Amino acid sequence: MKRPRIQHVSIPRPPGEDSAAQAVAFYGGLLGLRPKPVPATITYLDLVWFDVGGDTELHVFSEEALGDRSGRHFCLEVEDVAAVRAKLTAAGYQPWDPDAINNRPRFFCRDPFGNIVEFTTILGSYEL
Repeated sequence: MKRPRIQHVSIPRPPGEDSAAQAVAFYGGLLGLRPKPVPATITYLDLVWFDVGGDTELHVFSEEALGDRSGRHFCLEVEDVAAVRAKLTAAGYQPWDPDAINNRPRFFCRDPFGNIVEFTTILGSYEL
């Protein structure tokens, strides 16, 4: 039996065209994810989809703010953590460092909608 894998992650953004454009600018323009067409049967849901690589997708959905600022997040594995951090900082975002994990340099950053995104590079086993 195959192990489960993440097929997609869904995160909220405020309703409206402005936040849809911000999603495209942040995830598509700044981070380089390729936008994907949303299935015709659910376009009314005001979604923006991205290809994260392989068969994995990021879905950014429209939702009124709930005021919840929990630690929930998703993580993107990137080739060069320092370069992504520099790019985000240059764009006016404020990355921060969490507790270190062996062989996983990482940082967190909020997207334009307040969602937390973790960025990491897997250099080897963290169980050393």
